[in-house]
Amino acid sequence: MVDPNLLSSAERLLWDHGFRKAEHIDLEGLASAKGARVVFRHLDGCAARLVTDGATAIISVEARDTEGRQRFSLGHELAHWINDVRTAAFKCASTDIGPQNAEAADTEAAANLYASQLLLPDYMVDPWMRGKKMTLNVAKDLHDEFRSSMTASAIKLAKRSETSTCVMCHDMRGRRWFVRSKRWPHDVYPKKELHHESAAFDIVFKATTRMSTPRKEPAGHWLTGPPDIFRSSAEVQSMKLPDGSALTMLMLIPR
Repeated sequence: MVDPNLLSSAERLLWDHGFRKAEHIDLEGLASAKGARVVFRHLDGCAARLVTDGATAIISVEARDTEGRQRFSLGHELAHWINDVRTAAFKCASTDIGPQNAEAADTEAAANLYASQLLLPDYMVDPWMRGKKMTLNVAKDLHDEFRSSMTASAIKLAKRSETSTCVMCHDMRGRRWFVRSKRWPHDVYPKKELHHESAAFDIVFKATTRMSTPRKEPAGHWLTGPPDIFRSSAEVQSMKLPDGSALTMLMLIPR
């Protein structure tokens, strides 16, 4: 049973509009109900834009982005419209919008967190993921079910996981970001550089395009921390993101 009083503000908005299943989540309809019109068009220098006269708004979303990215951008701008000053205009760059940027205490981070809950509300995702293993294959199923981006789906699984799970992203310059589950050891961190034997290394440096299969690897290939981490193992799976970087989900295997 869902207690509406325990829902986040974004989830409560979905709940109050009768959204009980993934296919119910209509962000354009929600925007319209809040007095905002959504248009998809080419944007220069940003992923989404909000312009308002204080009473109504126009939310523009980059038409060339993937559906999952468009939906997250829309959720992000909708968060600004609902929660922030209504006489302002917001022009949000691609680096501002993303579920990996939801922890910092600023306006953009708050909008990312709100968007994450609009696209992947906990009250729907928690029962969906119950009993499932934390792999990118499962993240892909979540992506398909909720029409969210792979990055947002993987991060959601990691954050809600009851296991020691971490999602990270690497490119040629090294680690870009990582997100950990609550059960992840506080003194263990993903390495900045990719191990040369990893599938993620092949994705970034050898242009491999396929998603790897989940496989057991030495945790020391990926992680740094206390000495005993090098005696641990992890189940790891990686895939290529549209920008050429590698998204990896790693779950520590209990010893």
